[in-house]
Amino acid sequence: MKERKKPKFKIGDTVVITIYGTVGKVTDVKWLDGMHVYGVNGSEGLFMESSLQDIEEYEGSITEKEQIDIEYRYFIGDLVQVRGYGADLFKIVGFRTEIWRYKEDAWEDVIYELARVKDGEWLEAGDEELTLVADADSADTFIQKLGLLYLANKKQNTVEVQEPMLAHRKAEKQILDEKKELRQTIDTLLDIYNDYSVLYELFQDEEYKHIMRVVVRKLQILVGNNRSLNQRKSNI
Repeated sequence: MKERKKPKFKIGDTVVITIYGTVGKVTDVKWLDGMHVYGVNGSEGLFMESSLQDIEEYEGSITEKEQIDIEYRYFIGDLVQVRGYGADLFKIVGFRTEIWRYKEDAWEDVIYELARVKDGEWLEAGDEELTLVADADSADTFIQKLGLLYLANKKQNTVEVQEPMLAHRKAEKQILDEKKELRQTIDTLLDIYNDYSVLYELFQDEEYKHIMRVVVRKLQILVGNNRSLNQRKSNI
């Protein structure tokens, strides 16, 4: 039986991968099909002895390690809109960088992982497809205000349906409570209008302008309801 020869390199040796001109440390040595093969820097790939050379013996040029600086425009928790998805809001739940290198070209792509606020639908998008609506620190407050707008719309519709029946039965305390809630709703709608006014000035997006018009119509209705409550109170 032919005696197995000793490996040329051992774990911990610093070697040059000659086909790439890159430096690494031997992290694995295997005997495979009658020859030694080596793992370098813990990678899954294996190299034959002929493709490695001790760094002290290597006379070729060594490729320097590349320093890549990537600027991230958005971060986890930011609230954004995505091109092609209208006024839908998405939260950034993760992101990754894909690095592409070819002989005569090179670039980096940042891919953001998103979850739609209204139903959790998952989506991936590049930074050029995104528009920031609120950063991570203010995102939850912004979403809460939108939720209050929805509740205000729903409550207003209920009040309009029940108004004729309740006009003859509400006591003064109930009317005062309604007026208090009405004032709170108006304050919330004014905050939302101001927020969207700033967004429209920044991005000139017609979706923001549309929401501003909806808020104004709701405010007009609520002001009218406030007059109605005052009249009902005077009739008690």
